[in-house]
Amino acid sequence: MRNEKATSVAGHLRVRPTGLIAAALMCLLCFSFFGSGIAAAQDGKAAAGTVFVHTALGGFILGYDIDRNGTEGLLAESLNVSGGNFDVAVETFDQKTGKILKVINEQKATKNDFVTFGIFGTSVGLVEEELSKGIFVDKRVYGTINPVSGNKFSGKWTPPFTKNDIILSMPFSQGSPTAALLYFNNGGGFNSSVLSTNVSANTFGAPILLTDSIFDFSNSPVMAYDSQTNQAIVASSAGSVTSIPELAEVDLNTGNVTEFQGLGFGFVNGIAVDPVSGTACTTTEIDFSIEFYNLATHTGFIVPLQGATSQLNSGGDVEFDPVHKLFFIGQEFSSVAPSGSSIQVYDEQGNFVKAINGLSLPASPAYMALQPSNRTGFVIVTPALTELQKFSY
Repeated sequence: MRNEKATSVAGHLRVRPTGLIAAALMCLLCFSFFGSGIAAAQDGKAAAGTVFVHTALGGFILGYDIDRNGTEGLLAESLNVSGGNFDVAVETFDQKTGKILKVINEQKATKNDFVTFGIFGTSVGLVEEELSKGIFVDKRVYGTINPVSGNKFSGKWTPPFTKNDIILSMPFSQGSPTAALLYFNNGGGFNSSVLSTNVSANTFGAPILLTDSIFDFSNSPVMAYDSQTNQAIVASSAGSVTSIPELAEVDLNTGNVTEFQGLGFGFVNGIAVDPVSGTACTTTEIDFSIEFYNLATHTGFIVPLQGATSQLNSGGDVEFDPVHKLFFIGQEFSSVAPSGSSIQVYDEQGNFVKAINGLSLPASPAYMALQPSNRTGFVIVTPALTELQKFSY
């Protein structure tokens, strides 16, 4: 498979199934293999904020995150200029005002790209630079910004794979020295591998190959990191109406992989984990539901998304607030507001807590960057993808 260059918003890409009849799927909501759960609705609402982060050059955003240990955020952008060239940049912004603080690196009229992977450990930003002379990536280099508030590149991150290997996911792991990454072995197969890393120290564990084809690149697997057990939790499905997700616990210490059958139907759009309680939460496409798992016992239950009536209302990205013990579910087409997108918030028992309305989320699951200390967050805005919107909860 050739390594064709592509640009996208932060997070994994997925082709969303279409043309399915919602009425034929309603019965799936009641089906659970391990147990059942009923979401107790509360009349909670939270409005999206009026603070926006606008890119310095006016380009579209290629990855973003905010520092939970500081006051700044990090993003990369790309502006199409002419002749297939782009003006690209890496920037920091103020979480309170949304103002761009510093253009850390800028390139004019280039075919290169910057992509922000996130902030890891304690305030360590990680950015990929894709070097290209045409439509294919010739080389990938990774720079660190340590700390983010330093507003400059300070080091290199050198993962032990080739330029053809493509990172699919580096899930949130701020506060933990170790992070996990899921990448596509782009060299003759579709296999995915998991790798542990200390971004600040530029150290890496041994690659762990996922041999089960359900976790292949073509099925768009998603992953979360459990810092308590040092395990990567990977979830994937073939995506059809009858496809049941499979989950894998990947022990980053021993390399052991333990699989168990999941809940729901269709693609797994997002996953997050509470490392303290060992609770995982996923979203599934076909039955527009969310699933809660006890990772120690491999049991769980399904909760229909609040107000959802069809696949159009399926959830996307999942994020976790460890301070308030809340799971956040991005929803492109809201089922709790008359129009636009929403973020639905649930506790670990599957109870609906509140909805954050007035958003405009893209089709691909959009990362929700949370700041639990003041109950705020940022998410990208469609259709231009040139700005981030702040929200409160």
